[in-house]
Amino acid sequence: MPKKKNHILWFSEITNKDVPLVGGKNASLGEMYSKLTPKGVAVPNGFAVTAQAYDYFIKTTGVKKQIRSILKTLNTHNLRNLQAHGKKVREAILKAEFPEDLKESIIEAYHKLGKEFKTKNVDVAVRSSATAEDLPDASFAGQQETYLNVEGEEEILDFSKKCMASLFTDRAISYRADKGFSHFSVLLSITVQKMVRSDLATSGVMFSIDTESGFRDAVLINSIYGLGEYIVQGYVNPDEYYVFKPTMKQGFDPIIHKALGRKGKKLIYDSKAELNMKSLPVAKKDQERFALTDKEVILLAKWAVQIEEHYKKPMDMEWAQDGRTGKMYIVQARPETVRSQDDPNTLIEYAMKERGKVLTVGASVGNKVGQGKVNIIRDVKDIHKFKPGEVLVTEMTDPDWEPIMKIAGAIVTNSGGRTCHAAIISRELGIPCIVGTRNATEKTKQGKIVTVSCAEGEQGYVYNGLVDYEVKKTNLKTVKKPKTKIMMNIGNPEMAMQQSFIPNDGVGLAREEFVISEYIKVHPLALINFAKIKDKKAKKKIEKLTAGYKDKKQFYIDKLAQGVSRITASFYPKDVIVRLSDFRSNEYANMIGGTQFEPQERNPMIGWRGASRYYSKEYLPAFILECKALAKVRKEMGLKNMKVMVPFCRTIEEGKKVLAIMAKHGLKRGVDGLDVYVMCEIPSNVILAEEFCKIFDGFSIGSNDLTQLTLGVDRDSELVAHVYDERNKAVKDLIAQVIKVAKKNKKKIGICGQAPSDFPDFAQFLAREGIDSISLIPDTIVKTMIAVRKAEQGKKKKRKK
Repeated sequence: MPKKKNHILWFSEITNKDVPLVGGKNASLGEMYSKLTPKGVAVPNGFAVTAQAYDYFIKTTGVKKQIRSILKTLNTHNLRNLQAHGKKVREAILKAEFPEDLKESIIEAYHKLGKEFKTKNVDVAVRSSATAEDLPDASFAGQQETYLNVEGEEEILDFSKKCMASLFTDRAISYRADKGFSHFSVLLSITVQKMVRSDLATSGVMFSIDTESGFRDAVLINSIYGLGEYIVQGYVNPDEYYVFKPTMKQGFDPIIHKALGRKGKKLIYDSKAELNMKSLPVAKKDQERFALTDKEVILLAKWAVQIEEHYKKPMDMEWAQDGRTGKMYIVQARPETVRSQDDPNTLIEYAMKERGKVLTVGASVGNKVGQGKVNIIRDVKDIHKFKPGEVLVTEMTDPDWEPIMKIAGAIVTNSGGRTCHAAIISRELGIPCIVGTRNATEKTKQGKIVTVSCAEGEQGYVYNGLVDYEVKKTNLKTVKKPKTKIMMNIGNPEMAMQQSFIPNDGVGLAREEFVISEYIKVHPLALINFAKIKDKKAKKKIEKLTAGYKDKKQFYIDKLAQGVSRITASFYPKDVIVRLSDFRSNEYANMIGGTQFEPQERNPMIGWRGASRYYSKEYLPAFILECKALAKVRKEMGLKNMKVMVPFCRTIEEGKKVLAIMAKHGLKRGVDGLDVYVMCEIPSNVILAEEFCKIFDGFSIGSNDLTQLTLGVDRDSELVAHVYDERNKAVKDLIAQVIKVAKKNKKKIGICGQAPSDFPDFAQFLAREGIDSISLIPDTIVKTMIAVRKAEQGKKKKRKK
């Protein structure tokens, strides 16, 4: 405990137990500096002006009495009243002079820090650190101010006082009132920390938990050029990375997702500008490359894990890179206060029952749906015009907007990424939010009803009017698993982390098609033969999509690997069976540059697809890229729970050819536990099941194609749709037959077709036949589990009789 006149504590003297003395931010910085810098986590040194010093200042100068008097008539529900009272309190603090002894203590500590860095006027960050800050169930982060690139005695004193005044910003007053904190029970400490020259390099934020789903095995990192304020303020759409913790700890480099942000501008230091900072545009070549190298991403992720393990809870961190030295630093860490509080036993799912007219699209925050009247507000001075339940549409938000954000039905912004202010506050409040639309203020109309959907993956949609949706709540404690493994069909990597919370035994079908069509978009042969592309428009599109990649082939490998690894990591260490690409020629032709490389087939459904493509001399170079991508998932990312499945394999000879190519390019069956399955979707797969058992590790029944080819029905034709039925006796007999053969040969057999998702009685039939696993679309898993368990219990009763 410091003496009465000891107003300064150095980071080396502070631990996490000192929140009452120095606030949450300083306590955390002191804890990291003293406990984690010896372990390699770099934290810039600094000191705290204590909360005791703040209390001494407002009492000695009489400011405390003034504040008490001003706040007697405060009404936080009246925005004009709140603004007027906040302004009066701040003015009272700024007019008061620091007591002489406090002034001397701050200046003396500042010069001592300068000596450490061998400079008289060392550049520092001056930040606010409230004593109630960053409690596990209430985040005070962003409620007070931060000032950067502060130099010299005069500026240190000036900005320290401004920090103290920021304890009474409108949003801080409103937040305390909402959380039930007395305005005098929360004191303010000041952080004075050596600046990291990120204006010359990069900076950003990271979380040791996925902020959208609550998935705890991933580190989420955002990066931009220049100072990190532009991420939080939402001015810049950052680069985004996910790193998978479990295999990173084993020594792998599992960057399972990379998305290039626009990064159109950056904030840099300028002593002549207001608040010592100014904005500059980012050069196009820098916008088109990632702000961090893979090595830097892994370093940050390792630090995130160390910090999380030290605090024993998910953490929200800020980092910065010094452009002069190239070194990375952690400049702040606090507990994550939203997803870490979720109830793991309750599964809440929002799902759109239909789709409406899309007005605009952006990045979704959370997974909820909101509806209401659009209220377009372009300036914070107009927030008094906002009414509860309306949909706030604006360019961006900052902490001054919080009084209306908490009463919004949904929030939509033109700018910002998933870690901007609007995203952070919406997540905390549990309000659906879409950021970075670019055009929401133009595409929506004042007073019109809209539906804001964050329930469809990483992309959020603003629909015109009221669009129907449903909310499903499942108490996971009541769901009892059957003996038959219940797996999941997954196509969209963006949904995988969220869907991993649904009870499951892994992924029975991970489709590559969504990754290829949505992440890559380009025909693989167009990337391989880029110089030979005749379509000039297609060539321009490819150049834009592959910006930052000199080697277009590597673009395909990286994007496919990231999409597949994100699904595989979400369900680790459970099996994830990845089906090799199974587009038909007409679907491949629709991809960018595709028409040049695809034949025109009369019936592509039973044409050049699946295994027959992989070994053909025309498509083989593309299949090799696919093999390299999947090998990267297993070898570089350490995700050995990934298995591979070969689709539409008509003959044993085809199977052998494909396996040989896979083995040659990093996917040898049996090495490092790699199982290779074959789809059972052609009658020949059933008829020759004994032979297929000799070269594959098991089967996954594709009931859609098996039904089509057994009954001779084009499943895309509405003219014969009445004949198409997976429950037809001929189809069921084939399924029962292949299950028996697989069991006899001790090979795994599951099903990933649509039938058990649509028909619980079909799932029960499969369970009675003794199938090992049933893979379903996520929405049907819980109800099918219940149906399968009933079938298993009925089977037991029959045996007893």
